[in-house]
Parts: sequence; C-alpha cells; structure tokens
Amino acid sequence: MEALRDVDPARIGAHALLARLGAGGMGQVYLGRSPGGRLVAVKVIRDEITGHPEALARFRREAETVRAVRSAYTANLIDASLAAPPFWLATEYVAGPTLGHAVAERGGLPAPTCRRLFAALAEGLASVHAYGVTHRDLKPQNVILGAQGPQLIDFGIARGVGETVLTQDGQAPGTPGYTAPEVLLGAEAGAAADVFALGATLAYAATGRPPFGTGVAATVGYRAVHEPIDVAGVEPGLAALIEACVAKDPAARPGPAEVIARCGVRDALVDDPVYPGLGALGEAVPVHGMRTQGPGLPSGYTPTQYTPPPPAVRSRGRAGVWVAAGAALALVGAVAVWKLPLGGGGAEDGRAGADGPAPSRSRDLGPSQAGQSGGSPAAQAPAGPPAYIRQTVPNLDDYNPVQRGCTRPVEEKGLLDFQSALPRTPDDPQLKSGKVQIGMRVKNALPDAPPYYVAVVVKPQHEVDENGRSTAVADNRQLGFVAKARDLYEGDELDWKYAVYPDDFSMQLNGKTVKAPPLAQDPGGWTVVFRHATSDTDHKSFDCDGFDSGPQKG
Repeated sequence: MEALRDVDPARIGAHALLARLGAGGMGQVYLGRSPGGRLVAVKVIRDEITGHPEALARFRREAETVRAVRSAYTANLIDASLAAPPFWLATEYVAGPTLGHAVAERGGLPAPTCRRLFAALAEGLASVHAYGVTHRDLKPQNVILGAQGPQLIDFGIARGVGETVLTQDGQAPGTPGYTAPEVLLGAEAGAAADVFALGATLAYAATGRPPFGTGVAATVGYRAVHEPIDVAGVEPGLAALIEACVAKDPAARPGPAEVIARCGVRDALVDDPVYPGLGALGEAVPVHGMRTQGPGLPSGYTPTQYTPPPPAVRSRGRAGVWVAAGAALALVGAVAVWKLPLGGGGAEDGRAGADGPAPSRSRDLGPSQAGQSGGSPAAQAPAGPPAYIRQTVPNLDDYNPVQRGCTRPVEEKGLLDFQSALPRTPDDPQLKSGKVQIGMRVKNALPDAPPYYVAVVVKPQHEVDENGRSTAVADNRQLGFVAKARDLYEGDELDWKYAVYPDDFSMQLNGKTVKAPPLAQDPGGWTVVFRHATSDTDHKSFDCDGFDSGPQKG
C-alpha cells in the first residue's frame, strides 16, 4: 500500500481514494471508500491505452466476468464505468496478504494448512467453473488470504465458454510456472488448466519455491512442459495430490471435487493454527487518505495513520508485483505470454509482453541445467552501493553454450519479476561487433522498495593474467569481469538498466585493476551472472545465463 501522489485524483466516480494498492501495464489500483463508507478496490485503466481495442475489450470482459460470478471466493463488483474514459471498475476490498507475499515472508506452509487451503481454493475454482468461466491466471499473487478464507482475484484474462481469445496470435495466457503445458503448446485454456495452476500454486505454498524453478519465461515454460514439478520435502500424500493436479495430460488431472475429497478436510480453514496468523502479514488500512506532499497540499502534510513497514517486510521474492496486502483486485497488464513449439525449439521468452519489446534478442528456449530454486532473497538493504565486488571464494558459475544453461545452481533465491536481456548466439550483430549490451530490470513496479544492488559479472572460459591475457587454465575459477553494482529499483524500476561489455567491466586481480579483454580473445561460451551485492565482499548469484561468442580455439 502506498500513499497517493499529487498526480492521483481525489475521487473516482463516487468513491474517495485513500491509497494506492498497485500498478501494472494496464493501469492503477486504488483503495477507495464508497459514499456509504464501504472499502473498495478501484481499478483505473491508463489513459494512453484507452484507445487500444483489445485492452478495452479485456477490461470490459473482466468487469462482466466479476459481475457474473457471485461466489464466496471472489470479490463482488460494486460499481463500474465502461462507456467512456476514464474507464474503471470497483470491487469489494478484501483485507489480507496475497499468498505469494505470505509465503515469501513466512516460508512454506505446513502440510495440514496446505491441505485446507488446497480444498478451499478447489472449492473456489468449482464455484467459478459453475458459471462457465475459467480463470486462466491462478497463481499465488492472485490469491488473497482473507479472514474468512482465500479469495480469487484478477479475472482480466478469464474466459467464459464460447468467448473468443483476446490474446494475440502465437501467445498463450498465464504466468510462467503456472500455465498448463497444453496451453503453452497452443491449446485452449480449459478447466483442467486451472487445476494445473492450482497444483502449481499449492506446490509453491508447500515449498516456498517456484514450482518449476526460476529463470526466463521460456526456460520455466520448458520445465512445465517436460520436467516434473518441485515437491522436494513435501509430505508424500500432499506431494502426490500436487503431482496429480499438474499431470502433463489434462485428462489425467483430477477435477476440483476430487481434489477436495482427497484433501480430507474435516474442519474449517479459519480454525487452522497457522492460517489466521498469515493475515498479520498485511498492512493496516488508512482511515483517511494517504497523500504525499505535492501541488495543492499544505506544507508539512503527512499521511494520516500510515506507518510503512520496515524494509525487510518489502519482500522482492516470488511474491512479485504487489507485496502490499489486501489488493482485492490485481491489475491486468504485463501478463507474461508466450507459446512453446512442439519439441521445445527456440521460442520467444515473453519479455516483450505489454511493457514493450526487450532491448535485445530474448533468450532461446532450452532445458535448464541450473537446478535453480526460487524464493525471497534477503531484503537487507545496504547503506549505499557497494564498490566493485571482489572475489572471496572460487567462482564455479559456468555457462554451457551447447545446453544453453548454467551448470551450477544459483546461490540465492531469485526474483520472479527479474528480467535480463543479452545476445545468445554468434550470429547476433552485437556479438559480431564485439560489444555486448546486457540489460536488467524488474517487470512490475514495487512501491517504496529498499535498494537491491545488482552487479553483473561476465566470465570467459579461460582465466586471465594480470595483463588481461588468457591463460591455459580452461577451468576458470576467477570471479570474472564486473560492472559496478546498481540498484535494481533506482529511478523507474521498470526501465531497463544496461552495462556494456567490455567497456564497463574490469577485474581486481592481485591488487591490480584488469580491464576486460575483447570477446575475440577467448571465443566460445561466456558466462553472465547477476549477483545481489550487500557489500564488496558479500554477494550471491541469483540468475545465470550466457552467450556463445563464436567458434572455440583449436
């Protein structure tokens, strides 16, 4: 939850605005108060996309879907304005954290709690399906842990039976790791696809890890199509139910009623010893409007009854776009969409999406050897940007250009919303030119996030000497050439931040600064690692990739 800004309106329709709940590619969500005092979540579509026919059709369909589905597991539509700009809709506000935020903060939930939550969400899906609607984007961020039970939110890409697809040709709806294999391969998203997403969501709830690991969308999608889900350490009976829900064949998945039966729940979710405590991870609702100082505001104005949580609460883990609790309506918008071809050949990884094209060629699809596990990285913000990071232990990070993946697991649980961009194959114009532009950003805004310093490391196959010349040591254990660490959330965190190899890179070796050598000095596979740095000696890898600069020596 964030204070209103001076650019925000005081009212939308009849609703007084109190605070910001979240933002995304399609618009802004506010916490509002109806004339009678009821708290509402107001979603307002951005002015610059009001002329986009598909965006408007999706927004209107969402309003109609929410209006039609009257369930204990969905927030009811209160009001809407869909005839002329500004376009907006308001639903009842449900206080509580998202499941994504709760698990990122607390870790995996006990098996009994997961079973009760599993059954409740299955019942919610059954209720939605009874209206002839498939959700198509069930995930931890779209589940609010309300006081009386979970609520399904964000029906922006939901579809009723017989409705036409609004996504563009060659794209599939959903979110990496939660989209069913058949949808990734081009089939329609039916009720069985929602069950797949339910199983993946509960895998995350039980383990605290992304169900198919971290990485770019294409890599995560490849695992969803071809590899088993991560249920390591989960109670065997619960793990078996999760695995049944995410069966590769949609016909083999149980229906919601069977899921409920297999959960064997005999008491209420609100009586669970863990579930009620998860609500404490949410934020207090302001009684009056929260607004930062701006034009028309009195000098010295401070938000009423608003105390932001300490930085450690502002998780940047898989919880993703809104850690602000109680967002009863998640934004439509930067939905990662892509399609995997049969056989898993090279495909776009979904970076383009609604936020614009990636600045360079997306990573090609391929099986990951990284064994990455996701989670919430430590949110201890350093006092300032660290100097160029230094090596303290042998660096085993290594990119295999044949398998197009890193051979070593990352050291720190990654950011689901983290995106990178770099060339991959020798025929890329950048690699031919000898200059490699490496980009990074977060896809979704996270208001008031503490600094998260990231240092980009580029490592050749061979170690170098103090003059920067390649040695005969092919098993490179050096840290690699490093660009100065940057705050991933500085300025507009949605903007790409770049480092150019070799211009921006150097290495500290035996007390000497060694400039990065040209790519032609060591043709072949180069490793690119993104390291979260809290000091010049405390830094951990959270994402690994690489590129092939050309034929290898010899």
